[in-house]
Amino acid sequence: MSRKKARDNAFKCIYQFEFTDKPDIDNILEDCYMENDNIEDEKEYIEKVVRGVYSNLEQIDKDILSKLKNWTITRIAKIDLAILRLAIYEIMFINEIPVKVTANEAVELAKTYGNTGSKSFVNGVIAKVIEERQEDN
Repeated sequence: MSRKKARDNAFKCIYQFEFTDKPDIDNILEDCYMENDNIEDEKEYIEKVVRGVYSNLEQIDKDILSKLKNWTITRIAKIDLAILRLAIYEIMFINEIPVKVTANEAVELAKTYGNTGSKSFVNGVIAKVIEERQEDN
């Protein structure tokens, strides 16, 4: 399985956070693994990202909102939010993935799963995150 497919599966797991107050991460991951044969080689990445996003959700959401004016988390489309959470986690915590790869993959997810404005919205927020990160370094 490719990293792209693993990222797709991680996004789907993160998307599930929106449908319960306290997501059962173990159950979400187990469902993902059962639905996807040949996922063995990407389990480590998927688990790291899904658990990482969940553990850092408050910080990630705060970062997302800092890039938007007069928005709340509930105003962001659930799909776009899951994509942003995944991408921002990768940018903040996984240094071995180039930020351009993360940004491109996030836009691809937005094109595949989002609505007509998702691509631009996701790209804009991620561009601001990357710009801020580069200014800090």
